[in-house]
Amino acid sequence: MPGAVGTAGRGRARGAAMTGWRPVLAAAVHLRHDRVRDTDLLLLPERVVVLEGNAGAVLRLCDGQREVPDIVAELAHLYPGAPVAEDVPEFLGRIREEGWLR
Repeated sequence: MPGAVGTAGRGRARGAAMTGWRPVLAAAVHLRHDRVRDTDLLLLPERVVVLEGNAGAVLRLCDGQREVPDIVAELAHLYPGAPVAEDVPEFLGRIREEGWLR
């Protein structure tokens, strides 16, 4: 899953605050797969962010329809045993702070 950052307690607090949020990429942000590098990219005005691990899989679920707990549940099903309940809300929060998700 996307890299875990911070403490587990902080992740739980952030996860609870994300209930009801239906993340979607900001208007100027586009998710693309680079076939040459076999990696996902976020294309921003005058900037490209290379995504690592399963970050692209997480962001593909950010369609404005699913709430964060729904995204976590779907990823938990796809990646059994991965710490998605802690990592995904933390990751989405960081991306939101960058202004790449709304």
